Amino acid sequence: MTLSFYWYPKCGTCRNAKKWLDENQIDYQAISIVDNPPSVNELLSWMETSDLPPKKFFNTSGKKYRELHLKERINDLSPREMAEILASDGMLIKRPVLTDGNQVTVGFNEETYESFWK
Repeated sequence: MTLSFYWYPKCGTCRNAKKWLDENQIDYQAISIVDNPPSVNELLSWMETSDLPPKKFFNTSGKKYRELHLKERINDLSPREMAEILASDGMLIKRPVLTDGNQVTVGFNEETYESFWK
C-alpha cells in the first residue's frame, strides 16, 4: 500500500513526519502540497473519512489564513466552501496530510501515525 504524503519541504513538522515514515519503512509518494494541492473533491472526501471537523484542515497559523480573515469567517462556511478555499492554495492546508484513500491524518503526531500507519 503506497500512501499519498502531501507536504511542504520547508515545514519542520512535515520533515519530522517524513523522517518517521522513512525510519518505519512506510511506502509513500511525496506530493508537494503547494505545487499539487488536493482537489475540492479530494478534500471533501478527506473531511468525511477523517472524522475531523472541516475547519481542522486549515493551517490556522499561516500567513494566508490571516490575510483572508478566515478566523472571522470560518464558522459561517459550508464544508464545500471550505474545500474550495483550501483547494485554491496549498499553503492554507494544515500539513502534512497522509492518506491511503480510506483513512486520512492531518498534521503529525507520532502516536497517531503509529496507530494509523504502522
